Amino acid sequence: MANISRINPTGNALDDLFRGFFMQPVKFEGQPEIQIRMDVSEDDQAYTVHAEIPGVKKEDIQVHIDGNQVSIGAEVKNEKEVKEGEKLLRSERYYGSVSRAFSLGQEVDENQAQAKYKDGVLELTLPKKVTVTAKKLVIQ
Repeated sequence: MANISRINPTGNALDDLFRGFFMQPVKFEGQPEIQIRMDVSEDDQAYTVHAEIPGVKKEDIQVHIDGNQVSIGAEVKNEKEVKEGEKLLRSERYYGSVSRAFSLGQEVDENQAQAKYKDGVLELTLPKKVTVTAKKLVIQ
């Protein structure tokens, strides 16, 4: 009785074989792996984030701030055609998206936040929200 296995009466062995097969990320040869690499630094007034997103247009980058939660997303588009005269030898297209989300130690002032994108690096300046300290009431 040591070899007990679970049988799925509604499925078959072929379903079990391919379970998760189509959910695996696919990387084509010659295509760069898409990642957002980041450096986050902090001073008394703000957080500074440097995110490397090479090969992406600034119009295809989205940054969302919600309290101390920050998310960065980008759409990657890559098209390549190889022609010999009028004859098309090869045409490749790659479309994908990449995102990264993280939490900061303090809430961010969304109205003062700034973003700059140059040479494949997104720079975010995220000022810390001024916290109001609790006031103790004196009872008269």
